[in-house]
Amino acid sequence: MATTKWAVDPTHSEVVFKIKHLMISTVTGRFNEFSATAETASPDDFNTASNIEFSANIASIDTKNEQRDAHLKSDDFFNAEKYPQLKFAGKKLTLNGSEGKLEGDLTIRETTKPLTLNVEYGGIVTDPYGQTKAGFTLTGKIKRKEFGLSWDAVTEAGNVVVSDEIKLQVEVQFVKQ
Repeated sequence: MATTKWAVDPTHSEVVFKIKHLMISTVTGRFNEFSATAETASPDDFNTASNIEFSANIASIDTKNEQRDAHLKSDDFFNAEKYPQLKFAGKKLTLNGSEGKLEGDLTIRETTKPLTLNVEYGGIVTDPYGQTKAGFTLTGKIKRKEFGLSWDAVTEAGNVVVSDEIKLQVEVQFVKQ
């Protein structure tokens, strides 16, 4: 049985993360270079999705602060030179109408941990140019220290500079290939 292949439309997708700074405010960042693919057994049913793959180029990290971005790319955090990509391999997508879960494995710095993301499924439509597209919002949380992103500092008052918890939000628009 032939499968339908899908690839991310990067101009209508984004990979965003949020992390507490000094435990009083939130810093938002993104990865500007990423790719994602999926396969479905049916051309119009993502309940049959398999081979869901995602990767982001660590060097493309952007928090609107070059000094902070350089620190994030260093060995204190991602070590972009040695570990140029983070990867997510989706194992099981379960949809119940427009909501669901995506179970898979997230790999950062060669450390792989299971991750379940909440899914909001927008559906499948054909755009004005005849392309079939599917839309998703994925959200979840990870603990950065579990992936070796272990840099830490404490203020004089005892506040943590950067929280361990990172909130993820991925907006994905797939294009049928």
